[in-house]
Amino acid sequence: MERSEDKNWLDEALTEAIGSEGKKPDFEKWKQEHPEAVEMLTSLTGREKAAAGPLKIRRIIMKNPITKLAAAAAIFAGVALFISFWFTSTPIAYGLDQTIEANHTVRYLHIKDFASEHKYEPKKFWVECDEHGQITNARMHMPQWASPDDGAKAIVWNQNKVQVYFKKKNILFIAVDKTVADRMLQLVKSCDPRLAVERLYEQETAGKVKIEIDQPSDKAKPIVVTATYLPESPSPYRRMVLFVDQATKLVISAKYYHLTDGEYRYVGTQEYYDYNQAIEAKMFTLDDEVPADVMRIDQTIQDVGLAQGNLSDEEIVVEVARQFFEALIAEDYAKAGKLLEGMPADKVQQAFGDRKFLRIISIGPAGPHPIPATRGLVVPCTVEIEKDGQISEWKLERLGVRQVFNQPGRWTIFGGI
Repeated sequence: MERSEDKNWLDEALTEAIGSEGKKPDFEKWKQEHPEAVEMLTSLTGREKAAAGPLKIRRIIMKNPITKLAAAAAIFAGVALFISFWFTSTPIAYGLDQTIEANHTVRYLHIKDFASEHKYEPKKFWVECDEHGQITNARMHMPQWASPDDGAKAIVWNQNKVQVYFKKKNILFIAVDKTVADRMLQLVKSCDPRLAVERLYEQETAGKVKIEIDQPSDKAKPIVVTATYLPESPSPYRRMVLFVDQATKLVISAKYYHLTDGEYRYVGTQEYYDYNQAIEAKMFTLDDEVPADVMRIDQTIQDVGLAQGNLSDEEIVVEVARQFFEALIAEDYAKAGKLLEGMPADKVQQAFGDRKFLRIISIGPAGPHPIPATRGLVVPCTVEIEKDGQISEWKLERLGVRQVFNQPGRWTIFGGI
């Protein structure tokens, strides 16, 4: 029954607290703390003895509304004290759902990704989300060890537009393409602690991961969540250890492990900083960072590559390579640049003008690229060149050719030179 419907609930509560045979409140202490109520009691009881029994006292109290409320207040105070003691001495058990709830308010995040063998040069990510939690802007710094051929790169993404600054090559590459955007976002999402916790929660519910939680009594120490993936789980790692801040319930770092020869071997660590600290807008553009003499390859403002037409993928790859070298033989650097991801003509001349291209010796056959993620094919090429008065053969083992970003049906050279 609800208390609003039970007119005798206060009487019952008083009987339970004062007139029961069990442990009773310290009435002497109550009298000391409520002298006005005691004075009212004694004035009403006349010659009542101070040693009156609990039941008798209860009846006296019940006859006066003021003392009745005073006694009720004493009971409520005791209940409140008990509740306060319980929740301050017994910490609420942590669950992943608390971090998921805390993540709902996160809009800005800075991530550092440390590989085990490159601890002091992490990959870095900056992420900005909208009010619905969707990524709207992202930036990445990729150190040289992550791609030795290209060198260190700064990458920004917004509105499906990707800008990549190759520092070693001094090239700024710009493209609008859903595939590039998807790959960029997948890389960012793989480091996002919000999504990692949600996936972990779902996998635990599905019985694909075993969760162990260590919640220290010291509030300054993080909660440690150890997730061990079961064999049927598709996770690329076999164990993940999350460190969760007790105050905010947000993940402050995560460590990853592979299972090798029956042992969990450390792979790397991700650390999370600057939750909800707004990121400056200039972080999501490279215009102020690249030097004036940067080679700007902007595929959003020009047609790039060669149209495929009715040729097969293997045939168009060979044809792109053939027309590229024919353009260099004719010193048509504008056409050669168009076939080389849209490189400006003057930059093509700087790159290849120190030698004379004489003839094509062989091209092909085309084959799959050793890195499928490039979405390209490779073709071996041999051309005859003259440099410093010496004639020689220039052999390219695998000239890379692929479809142009956001220009379906067009193919371009993208590497291997």
